[in-house]
Amino acid sequence: MDIHEYQAKELLAGFGVPVPRGGVAYTTEQAAFRAEELGGSRWVVKAQIHSGARGKAGGIRVCANEHQVRAAAADLLGRRLVTHQTGPAGRVVQRLYVEEAVTIARELYVGLVLDRRAERVCVVAAPEGGIEIEEIAQRAPETILREVVEPAVGMQPFQAREIAFGLGLRGGEVNQAVKAILGAYQAFRDLDATMVEMNPLAVTADGHVLALDAKMTFDDNALFRRPAVAELRDYAEEDPRDAEAAKYGLNYVALDGSIGCIVNGAGLAMATMDMIKHAGGEPANFLDIGGGASPERVAVAFGLVLSDPRVRVVLVNIFAGINRCDWVAQGIVQAAREVHVSVPIVARLAGTNVEEGRRIIAESGLDITMGDTLADAAMKAVIALGDGGTGGSRLAREVA
Repeated sequence: MDIHEYQAKELLAGFGVPVPRGGVAYTTEQAAFRAEELGGSRWVVKAQIHSGARGKAGGIRVCANEHQVRAAAADLLGRRLVTHQTGPAGRVVQRLYVEEAVTIARELYVGLVLDRRAERVCVVAAPEGGIEIEEIAQRAPETILREVVEPAVGMQPFQAREIAFGLGLRGGEVNQAVKAILGAYQAFRDLDATMVEMNPLAVTADGHVLALDAKMTFDDNALFRRPAVAELRDYAEEDPRDAEAAKYGLNYVALDGSIGCIVNGAGLAMATMDMIKHAGGEPANFLDIGGGASPERVAVAFGLVLSDPRVRVVLVNIFAGINRCDWVAQGIVQAAREVHVSVPIVARLAGTNVEEGRRIIAESGLDITMGDTLADAAMKAVIALGDGGTGGSRLAREVA
């Protein structure tokens, strides 16, 4: 789960990370009031969307008076901001963050990520901030600093100091940077985050170290024990299908293909998508209905998949262990009748109560093609697209 910049800064500030003063605004009048409330002579008006590179897309404006604040807010609110992370569809700006402007002497990059290979939290830093870490890694990989945190003891002050010195900080800047880095780590650990990024972590002209921008991502599976974090979720920033799937405990990710997938188990879903591509097709989504999917949840899954207009075939792949094939079969039949499925359905069932599941589908009177194996089901799904079946024919030869 992602959150907005202003939300990330509020959370990080609670762990001692220094951030500039600011306030959220939903209207032009609120933006002007925030600037007046902050005082000073310069402010930064920032579009709040779940994306980086907002500045390059015109989503960050520096304003020198109240008139400019109002003009910036009026221009940004309701605007569709397109960045390389949003894709061509972009995201509509529905809220702003008005922040006091500071004079920047240096911009640094500091990020904390979960290194799944090392099974550790890794702190990544670079002496050049304000740009994506991937770009730094390509252009100057030797400048990137890394510190791996031992989970038994947590991040130690000496590690934060090594990063600060490695970034070229001196004097009082080091202590401030150490405070920011340790605070970010504590937020990462205590809030079940998977990523915390301060980019840029800036050194101001008067010697202060501040997180001028912040990004946080959280483990969805841990939100049940972090209600304060879960409340920060902005469903308007997500694909509506993702939000709908979350309500029913389904894991859904939209893709660009034409074969909709309904599968139980994340690993099996990945294998199903691989097999579809191997057969010459393209999956339209990742959808894991879980281990105990009821007929109702299967019907919901069909509704989600078919809400994508690009879907021309639905492939259901169920290996029943905790689940039961007859339950899934009832869900398929129920969905085909209630959701009015107008595209071909290919189903492959295996495991608990498979014969009963096959009987339910056979006696339903619906036009559902059964696959004996995953390879066979993927082949039939590709052929059902009606594009000549070349991919399916190639797979058939390989399986034979």
